[in-house]
Amino acid sequence: MKLEKSNLIGNKVVQISGSKSISNRLLILENLFNHIEIGNLSNSQDTQLLKKALSENNDVVDIHHAGTAMRFLTSYYSICEGKTTILTGSERMKERPIKNLVTALQNLGVEIEYLENEGFPPLKIVGKKITHNKVDVPANISSQFITSLLLIAGKLENGLEINLIGEVTSRSYIEMTLDILTRFGIKNSFNGNTITVKKLEETINSKTFEVESDWSSASYFYSICALGKEIIHLKSFFEESTQGDSAISKIYEDFFGIKTIFSTNDYKITLQPIQDFQLPERIVLDMNNCPDIAQTLCVTAAALKIHFEISGLGTLRVKETDRLQALYNELKKLGTVTEITDSTIKSISFDKPEDNISIQTYQDHRMAMSFAPFCLIQELHIEDENVVEKSYPLFWEDLSKIMAKESI
Repeated sequence: MKLEKSNLIGNKVVQISGSKSISNRLLILENLFNHIEIGNLSNSQDTQLLKKALSENNDVVDIHHAGTAMRFLTSYYSICEGKTTILTGSERMKERPIKNLVTALQNLGVEIEYLENEGFPPLKIVGKKITHNKVDVPANISSQFITSLLLIAGKLENGLEINLIGEVTSRSYIEMTLDILTRFGIKNSFNGNTITVKKLEETINSKTFEVESDWSSASYFYSICALGKEIIHLKSFFEESTQGDSAISKIYEDFFGIKTIFSTNDYKITLQPIQDFQLPERIVLDMNNCPDIAQTLCVTAAALKIHFEISGLGTLRVKETDRLQALYNELKKLGTVTEITDSTIKSISFDKPEDNISIQTYQDHRMAMSFAPFCLIQELHIEDENVVEKSYPLFWEDLSKIMAKESI
């Protein structure tokens, strides 16, 4: 997709679909406990794939690139008594490690077999009743592994106690899950490194859950606002959000001068550039609790030639692609030379961008969307633009609503 150099049109309103993270959690709980209606469900490909898998109840389930679905369904099928499920995905999914989750479930008594490579999908899962209720899990693994266990915990005969070994990664996502469990009436606690979830003994009364819009999707518009210096309105967002990526509002106010104004009547937020804001010389951040918005921040900083040093990004190595390596490769095309480690990225120098920028997306939706705002600086081409369907199918349509082609 060619993105011509554009100007931002101010005061436009963009309605963003429900959070993929919240939607996927609610879909699992809906199927476990019934009597639940979900409003503003995410229209992302990941969520639709998960919804389809849960509704069809097939013996072989292919979730393609949907990492969240792979992780959540691994635990879900583990407690489907008497059912054997083959859970598989794309070639990239077969390269994404799942051993820590599988080991935890095996320690709880679940029968799971690797069908190809040890530690990776596809999996053969034999569902059974779980009575064991204590398990140790490394704390620095993906929070989705831990959430996967938490989502089934209220259905287990004796509940579940998870002891997290080491320093917790992406704690905000775990707390989001526990908050949702609480809203379902599932009692839980998170003390120190121990999470305890009690079995839900009573039937859930019919409830409707309205899904807050996705803050990681909002991040791209924060970047656009920072580069385009015009007001943007987004819906539907809560001031008291449980999404870790809501940290984007403070980050962009502190470092890029974009103030977030909340409207409680219609859940609209206004992104407003602060006049005469002095950009910093350097951004130093630990994004351990919100790694999914790191790509967006790096592109914004690169476009504005602000040096950055971001840590806490270890999980980015095992996402849809190795996101740190992908950032290193593609930021070079913007003229930004970086240095990466297993969990950090640091800018080294800023040079002139390439004349004909073509951004490779590596089958990663966030690569496409995080680099798109650079069209406010210079024309660029986004390869394989359809990858956005994974989390934000209407992204290009929404982007076109607020962009005006620069007149020559």
